[in-house]
Amino acid sequence: MAKSSDGVFAISVAAGMVSMEIQNLRVYERHGLVTPDRTGGNTRRYSQDDIDRLHRVRDLLAEGLNLAGIARVLVLEDEVEDLRRQNAALREREE
Repeated sequence: MAKSSDGVFAISVAAGMVSMEIQNLRVYERHGLVTPDRTGGNTRRYSQDDIDRLHRVRDLLAEGLNLAGIARVLVLEDEVEDLRRQNAALREREE
């Protein structure tokens, strides 16, 4: 079974899943907002994690953020999630 981080969706399918144009997905990749896997033939393959991230990008765009702001928010959200995991692991070791 594929993990949520495995690239399985073609760009056209991913674009349909998040109601975005294919060109937008390419722009978001150039800005580092999403990093799809690549096949041997250099075809993009989007994972479920990428799809979730694109939904978040769409939501942040709707809130009025520009791409630079979205990039910063995503980095900070990733850092917060990492810190939460570390905190939970430390608490678990204490018990």
